[in-house]
Amino acid sequence: MEDVVFSCTGNGIQVDRKVVQTLQKNFVQVQNILDQNRLLINEINQNHESTIPDNLTRNVGLIRELNNNIRRVVDLYADLSSSVTTSMEAFSEGESNNANQSDQRDGQKRIRSS
Repeated sequence: MEDVVFSCTGNGIQVDRKVVQTLQKNFVQVQNILDQNRLLINEINQNHESTIPDNLTRNVGLIRELNNNIRRVVDLYADLSSSVTTSMEAFSEGESNNANQSDQRDGQKRIRSS
């Protein structure tokens, strides 16, 4: 796939297609896990309100699953943060290199012989 750079909402930030796809993929994964967590929490609450001992015992496993899902969400957000940071650093380095090249060209134009 070819690297394509996108401009975002007039603030001058550019992001390549790979970064955008990674962000979208991670956000979809996070949303799926959060949806699953909502269902787990509902089931945990129902089990907690019931008087059936097996339901309370089942909550132990459900709470473990919920905790594991929360860890996965934290890891996905860490990956998102890392992707954005890496992209911004690469963009900044590119901008810095472009500015240095421009300064060098401008500097050459300003030198006049007497």
